[in-house]
Amino acid sequence: MRYPTLFLVVGLSLLLAACSFSASTPATSPAPKADFAGLHADWNTIEPTGDTLCSDGSAYKFYVRQGDPEKLMFYLEGGGACWTGALCDADLQATYTVNLQRSDPARFSGVFDFERADNPFADYTVIMAPYCSGDVHLGDISKFYQSPSVGDHSGHALRIEHRGYNNAQAALRWVYEHLFQPETVFVTGSSAGSIPSPFYAVELARHYPQSRIVQLGDASGGYNTMASFTPYESWNLDTVLNRTGLLAGVVQEEFNFQLLYEAAAKASAGISFASYDTAEDAVQKQFLALGGSPVESLQTQLDDNLRVISSAVPKFRYFVAGGSVHTVLLSPNFYKYKVGETLLMDWIGRLARGESVQNQHCVDCTIAEIVN
Repeated sequence: MRYPTLFLVVGLSLLLAACSFSASTPATSPAPKADFAGLHADWNTIEPTGDTLCSDGSAYKFYVRQGDPEKLMFYLEGGGACWTGALCDADLQATYTVNLQRSDPARFSGVFDFERADNPFADYTVIMAPYCSGDVHLGDISKFYQSPSVGDHSGHALRIEHRGYNNAQAALRWVYEHLFQPETVFVTGSSAGSIPSPFYAVELARHYPQSRIVQLGDASGGYNTMASFTPYESWNLDTVLNRTGLLAGVVQEEFNFQLLYEAAAKASAGISFASYDTAEDAVQKQFLALGGSPVESLQTQLDDNLRVISSAVPKFRYFVAGGSVHTVLLSPNFYKYKVGETLLMDWIGRLARGESVQNQHCVDCTIAEIVN
């Protein structure tokens, strides 16, 4: 008759012990995916410390717009380039953005139109690295040039801070400190920001080895080796590339921007690479002429470059629209351009989501096809 009582006492003891253990051991909460403390809605301006400068010695800054912490866009702004005294002197017809006095990401459309329901990046966390160093975001040198005498303009010594690499690194450091493990990282840029995007895709892939890394260059596919282009001497580009292990041993005379795709693919085989261009991009033709290698038609050289990259990088895809308009990502044309039945915004959206896309090339390349 005493056994039921004994069982009851033991059962109550076990129940009390379980309740005590549960009360003293709270459930483990999931690790945070990002630290957005202090950020407000829309664009935030970040003013970094360290060796960051615009070309004229003024302060650098970058911009952050918080969104889904598992989706990151790292965008490199365009804005020309310079590598001689004549091209770099702001008192002449400078071929690049000198400083950030007028910088404002809110003025752009395209992928930065976050109110559009059909924007494939509407919910992304976006870091915009603006551009003011004249070195396609890859320079690291305080360079002295001799500005020429032109008309009433007297020739003089000119100091340019080519610190694009340091500026971009400051933006990357913020990313690394505040986004812990994004699922998708979309690395892109337009014009001068398109050129280094394969390079920075590798940087991000090395930091986030578990993330899906997708790269897209907007409007730089037509460049090739240029006769009077001196990025090693002017920007210290070879030191930057050697520092990261990309293109070590390539001499200046052999360097061209398309090699960055090949080197990046070798360094990080898991990255998906892509490019967008118009067949007769007027600005690319302008800079080829400034570099001493003018072309009457860009399309022939562009198509040759795309074939070379495609043969070396199996995961590379391209979209070539008709016409001569330079860049598309921050333009309303992002939602309008198409090739055949393929809309550019859908093609880029599928690319970002890791879906399979096919190469798209205009047939009549004299003018872009527009969605009705």
